[in-house]
Amino acid sequence: MNGTDLVILNLEEVRRRSIKVWSVIPLTMLDWRPDAQALSIKEMIRHILDSEHYYHLAILNSGSLSSYDSPFDNREFSSVEDELIFAQMYREQFLNTVKSFTPEDLSNIKINRSDVGYVRTLGDMLMRIAYHESVHTGQLLDYMRTAGIDRPRIWD
Repeated sequence: MNGTDLVILNLEEVRRRSIKVWSVIPLTMLDWRPDAQALSIKEMIRHILDSEHYYHLAILNSGSLSSYDSPFDNREFSSVEDELIFAQMYREQFLNTVKSFTPEDLSNIKINRSDVGYVRTLGDMLMRIAYHESVHTGQLLDYMRTAGIDRPRIWD
């Protein structure tokens, strides 16, 4: 197994566990938020899916985008399942792009996001993408605990 294979494995494992969390949240709780300034549950899920698409485009651009038209904007969030179906095409495109990289690309390609404070290797950026999702999924587990929603066992 090479570095690219490990990145794909990590991205798929993080998403699998995120879906375990997202899928047990009752529809009636998707608008719940811990306080008025926090993202709601559905906003957090959408943020994760939309950010992955943005990051994919940033990787293709070798850096931050000067503008971004989100395909998620102006879409009603009706259910987690519907959101995942909508995002599936973007997810597949992202994973196919990642699979196209060689292990050398992970070290040699630089992603310039100096506008937000960093320039990193492609491998580092891909790990950051997975980390971003896992942090927000952890936040959702905390939301669920606070809201009294039963949490799934994600450490299988």
